[in-house]
Amino acid sequence: MQCKRCGTEIADKAIVCYRCGTPTAEPSAPPPARGRRLIVPAIAAIAILVIGALYMAMAARGNTPPLLNWAMLALAAVIVVWRFRLGRR
Repeated sequence: MQCKRCGTEIADKAIVCYRCGTPTAEPSAPPPARGRRLIVPAIAAIAILVIGALYMAMAARGNTPPLLNWAMLALAAVIVVWRFRLGRR
């Protein structure tokens, strides 16, 4: 068999051309769309990092209100549970 792109002779059972990397067959399923679905988690992660940094700065000075301590603990618990749920899929 010959590569469709570069014309190199490759094995009949080859999945890709060893010379140029071109696939020898079309994929059976289209690749998953990865556009807008990553924007929301990325923004949420950045917001959580900024909030965490501000909290750590307040904690270093020793002036964090007790309600904020509990809120950060709850946020951490939500993140841990969310991460475990995503890991099971």
